[in-house]
Amino acid sequence: MADSKCSKCRRAGIKLFLKGEKCLSPKCPLTMKPYPPGQKSKKRARQLSEYGKELREKQKLKSWYNLGERQFRNYVREILKKRGKVEDAAALLVENLESRFDNVVFRLGFASSHTQARQLINHGHFLINGKNVDIPSYHTKIGDVITLHPSSAKGKLFSDKAADLKKHQAPSWLRLDPDKKEGEVMGKPVLEEVSPPADILSIFEFYSR
Repeated sequence: MADSKCSKCRRAGIKLFLKGEKCLSPKCPLTMKPYPPGQKSKKRARQLSEYGKELREKQKLKSWYNLGERQFRNYVREILKKRGKVEDAAALLVENLESRFDNVVFRLGFASSHTQARQLINHGHFLINGKNVDIPSYHTKIGDVITLHPSSAKGKLFSDKAADLKKHQAPSWLRLDPDKKEGEVMGKPVLEEVSPPADILSIFEFYSR
């Protein structure tokens, strides 16, 4: 039976990178079976209704950030309340999602997936500006410095991380120091660079019903 996370990618038709390194390997189920679960490879895909298309876009972005329905809905509805008052609602939604602590840890390369990043944060492995923060949804700000907890930095889990971090390319709005195993928020996430795998306007329409 296919892994539920891999099934999400196959249903979405794109890699959502929910399984870390497995998503980059030839064993990725989407690579081997690039069609929805339960559907034979040559079977024609069923046409979706407008509601179905909006639902699919919502599921893509929600799964990409590995968020529960309530959490994701709250982010979207917060933006919907400001719609008409902000210059670019889609960019603001992505900025809020990208600024989550678990996403920053993932983007810096300390974790191979959002799920792992969340677990590491919950277990107290990271500090922000020298203070313990174990809340994955914490909203990071420009100037925040993310470091490993001293005891974690010496532990086996992160002892060989510097080599992997040196190969990692962090987005332009983050600064990564692989030798110090340290990251800093240098700016705001940009929609074009993030390039989310979903039509955000369709997501707004879904939650506006």
